[in-house]
Amino acid sequence: MLLTITVKPSSRESRLEQLEDGSWRALLKSPPVDGKANAELIGLVAKHFKVAKASVDITGGATSRHKRVKVPD
Repeated sequence: MLLTITVKPSSRESRLEQLEDGSWRALLKSPPVDGKANAELIGLVAKHFKVAKASVDITGGATSRHKRVKVPD
C-alpha cells in the first residue's frame, strides 16, 4: 500500500489521521532536523497499521512535507 502523507513537524502532539478526502496528515512533535521527523513518522505509521517499523519505507519526499510512504499489505 502506498500512502501520500502531509507532515506538520514541531506540533504539540503526535498523531496520524485520515482526512475526509482520503488523504493522510501526520502531526509530529519532532523538528525536521537530522531525520528525527521522518523517524517519528515511520513509528506512527507502523503503530497505526500494526506492522514493524523496519517494513515501513519513505519512498519519496524525504526532505519535503509531502511524503510517499510504503506500507506492507
